[in-house]
Amino acid sequence: MKDLLQITDLTSDDLALLLELATGFQDDPGSAGHLLAHRMVPMYFATPSTRTRLSTAAAVTRLGGTPVTVGPDELHVRHGEPIADTARVMGSYSAAIVIRTPADADVREAASAAPVPVVNALTDGHHPLQAVADLLTVQEHFGDLRGRRVAYVGGGGSVARSLMEAAALTGMHIAAATPLGYEPPDEAIAFAATEADRNGGCFVLTTDPVEAVRGADVVYTGGRPPAGGPKDDRARRRKALIPYRVDEHLMALAGGDAVFMHCLPARRGEEVAPGVIDGGRSLAFRQAANRLPAVQAVLYALLTGRLKGHR
Repeated sequence: MKDLLQITDLTSDDLALLLELATGFQDDPGSAGHLLAHRMVPMYFATPSTRTRLSTAAAVTRLGGTPVTVGPDELHVRHGEPIADTARVMGSYSAAIVIRTPADADVREAASAAPVPVVNALTDGHHPLQAVADLLTVQEHFGDLRGRRVAYVGGGGSVARSLMEAAALTGMHIAAATPLGYEPPDEAIAFAATEADRNGGCFVLTTDPVEAVRGADVVYTGGRPPAGGPKDDRARRRKALIPYRVDEHLMALAGGDAVFMHCLPARRGEEVAPGVIDGGRSLAFRQAANRLPAVQAVLYALLTGRLKGHR
């Protein structure tokens, strides 16, 4: 397996390996500190980033390499050079390429052209690095994943999709509550249902946040309208998601030991109440910290040929 573009590139064994490696890097961050000695990893970010940009830079440094961040205004992509050409050139200088851009097609094009591993650092369709960090956080807190109940409340975008797919590969029970018209894509629903059943879990899609959250071990939500898009679309989406705000009342319906998770950045008072994200049951900032060992594990596994994948 050369690249990580989406969670469905992984097998259950691949994901288990990534979590094992990430746990190891938590305990001993510098254990593979010579892997990228004298090598560079370019990080192409076409959209803003805090956690992904900084955690990836730190992970490359821990592996002994040099991270270099570039944006579209600094490359000829903005002026007409095909992204495939850019990726081929980047790959000739680099050990791997990390790319964040809205279009999944751009990431696939880069991966098909680059001679080195390409890692998706967030597209409109997928956020695999976030999902690995999410499951690492759940595993760290509860000690296991299989049979745990996770409820995602909100729009079915890239974070929800990758979380569903990753949880299904581990045998978790997943309930996703999304408004009509904002469901995850059909192929993500089919994958989550099939893989959850195969691995001893289950998947439920509903429009009712109460149904999703009742008895859950983990209550998860993400940000509301993305920065891009017409203002009227963002306003419509914001209105549709008002009933999906996670507050103290909704959290009270979850299990007694339930925790709250959020991919950040968070808008307090919009998708989550301040008392929830800043309260004692919140793991949101532990999730953010776990982005570092998660991306370190992904880079290490790809560069050492440890992942088998489906292709």
